[in-house]
Amino acid sequence: MSRPLPVNKNEYIDVVFEDLTHDGAGVAKVDGYPLFVPNGLPGEKAKVKVIKTGKGYGIGRLIELYEKSPYRVEIASSERHKFGGCQLEHISYEGQLTYKENQVRQVLTRIGKLEDVVVHPILGMNNPWHYRNKAQVPVGEKDGKLIAGFFKPRSHEIVDTNESLIQLPEVNEAIQTVKSICSELSIPAYHEETHKGVLRHIMARYGQQTGELMVVIITRTADLPQKNRLVEEIIARLPKVKSIVHNVNSKRTNVIMGEKTSVLWGSEVIYDYIGDVKFAISALSFYQVNPVQTKVLYDKALEYAGLSGEESVIDAYCGIGTISLFLAQKARKVFGVEVVPEAIEDAKRNAELNGISNAEFAAGEAEVVIPKWYKEGNTAEVLVVDPPRKGCDEALLQTIIEMKPKKVVYVSCNPATLARDLRILEDGGYKTVEVQPVDMFPMTTHCEAVAWLEWVCSPKIIFSEPK
Repeated sequence: MSRPLPVNKNEYIDVVFEDLTHDGAGVAKVDGYPLFVPNGLPGEKAKVKVIKTGKGYGIGRLIELYEKSPYRVEIASSERHKFGGCQLEHISYEGQLTYKENQVRQVLTRIGKLEDVVVHPILGMNNPWHYRNKAQVPVGEKDGKLIAGFFKPRSHEIVDTNESLIQLPEVNEAIQTVKSICSELSIPAYHEETHKGVLRHIMARYGQQTGELMVVIITRTADLPQKNRLVEEIIARLPKVKSIVHNVNSKRTNVIMGEKTSVLWGSEVIYDYIGDVKFAISALSFYQVNPVQTKVLYDKALEYAGLSGEESVIDAYCGIGTISLFLAQKARKVFGVEVVPEAIEDAKRNAELNGISNAEFAAGEAEVVIPKWYKEGNTAEVLVVDPPRKGCDEALLQTIIEMKPKKVVYVSCNPATLARDLRILEDGGYKTVEVQPVDMFPMTTHCEAVAWLEWVCSPKIIFSEPK
C-alpha cells in the first residue's frame, strides 16, 4: 500500500525553496516530497497553494513571500517571465550566473562523482539583453485580429507580443513589421484545430556583424496570397533585408519548417561572422543564436585543444562547421561529422567561403562514422564533441576510449549529461582537467560548459579492441 502524500490539493502551506527546476520554478520539499512553484527562488520563505499533486511531485502557486532572495528583482509584468523565453527574468543577472555556475558544480559532483575538478567562474555577458539573432513566432487570430508572439507554457494559446527582451532590436522590428504587413494585406492566419488558413510562422534572422536581415514566411499552403505586395512592403519598410524566403509546411505537426523552401526576393543566404570566420546562413541553417558568447565558448574550446599546427582533429556533431573552422585555423587537419546532410553541405560551403582547405566533412551519425574511421586506421590527437542535450552516444564514448586521443574537448549544452559522460570517460582512462561554464542564454535556465580532458592511461573500464 502506497504511503499517503504529505500535501493535499488546495491546501495552503509554508515552505522554503531549496533549488530551481530546469524551467526556473522554485523547488520546495515537504517531508521529502518535491513541490514545484513558479516564481520561487532558492532561500525564500513563502506561503503557497497546492494546485496539483502526483506520485512523484506536486505543483504549487506562490501566494505570499515572507522572506525574499537578495537576487530577486521586480519586473514590469508578473506574467511576462512565464513566456517569451525569459524564465529567469525575475532574478538579477548576478543571481542567474551564481545559479548556473552552482548547477554545473553540483551535477559534476552528484552525477559525475568528480570531486576535484577545477570549475572556473562562469563567463557571462556585459549586457545580457537583446542578444538573440533569430526569432520564429507562431501566428494566430484573436477577435478578428492577426496576432504573433509566444505560446503560453504547456498550451498552444498564443500571447500577442510586441517585443522580446532577449531578441535583437532588428529581429523584433522585423517580426512586428511583417505581422503588420500581413494584417494589412488580410493574409489569413493558420488555425491549428481545423488545419485551415495560411500563415503559420514568421521568422527573422539577423547577421549582427554584417547588418544583413532575412525574413522567412512559413505557410500551410503553397499559394501565398498577395505575395508581390508582401515582398514590396517588406523591402520598403525593412531597409536591411537581404533575403525574403517562403517555406511551405502543409502537415499537421508542431515542427515549424516544412520541406519546400523558395526565395521570393534577394539572396538565398545572409552572412555573419564569429570572430574572423564568415558563415553563410540559409533559412534552414543551424547557426548559434548568440554569436557574441559563441565566440567566448569557441575561444575556450580552442584554448583547451592546445593546437600547435601539427595535430589531426575530429569534430563530432560539427553542424555547419562552426567549431571545425575555428579549429582548422590552428590544426594540420580537421575532420567533421554531422548527421544532417544539409548541415554538411553548409559546412563545406563555409570552408570554401573562408578559403579553408584543411577541413573535411562527412554526413552520418558520429557514433557510426567515427568508429568506422577508427577501424580504417584514421585517428586524431584531439577529439572535440558538441552533442545535443541528450549527450554523447555510448558507442561514441567507447570509441573515444579505444582511440585514446591525447585530448578531448567536450562542449556541452546540458550540464547533467556532461557530468554523466565525463564519468564514463574518466572510468575509461581520461582525467577531467577543468571545466568552464559559459552563459550563452541569459534570462533562461540554459547553461553551456566546455570541459578539457587528458588521456592518463589508467582506465578503470577496459573495452575490447575493435575487430
